[in-house]
Amino acid sequence: MIFHTRRWIKPQDLNPNGSLFGGTLLAWLDEEAAIYAAGQLDNSRLVTKYISEIEFINPVRLGDVIELGVVVRDFGRTSITLGCEVRNKVTGQPVLTIERITFVNLDAEGRPAPHGRQEVTETRMVYRRPPVEVDAAPAPSLERSSSPPRPPVARPREVPVSGSPR
Repeated sequence: MIFHTRRWIKPQDLNPNGSLFGGTLLAWLDEEAAIYAAGQLDNSRLVTKYISEIEFINPVRLGDVIELGVVVRDFGRTSITLGCEVRNKVTGQPVLTIERITFVNLDAEGRPAPHGRQEVTETRMVYRRPPVEVDAAPAPSLERSSSPPRPPVARPREVPVSGSPR
């Protein structure tokens, strides 16, 4: 299991019981796994298809620091399946495990597409953002202005992310 991200638990993350709200943790984990899957498939167009049984093992309290980890379980023709674990950074105790979370690789039209991957690429984490069209005209302003409208702004098509897993 490779632990990529740490989160410090703040008051806004807690439920009425004073422990970390499970939905917040699941959202963080889904995002972490999606970013990892996008790096493995070299494509940010993917969706969460399946999450297996979720086991909450130990509570997380205010001020705790947790680590979110992922590992590749399997590559399908159009999918990647990961395992996920959250642990307390200080005590090392497990907080949550998800045996399988599956993401489906999509083409530009949003349909499942083969990705051609069969093995883990731990050191290469390239994130490609989908192309964004250049605005044909500036958005109308709610304020009156004496200056002329600004021209359309071109946006980048790819944003590489460098670095290696911790």
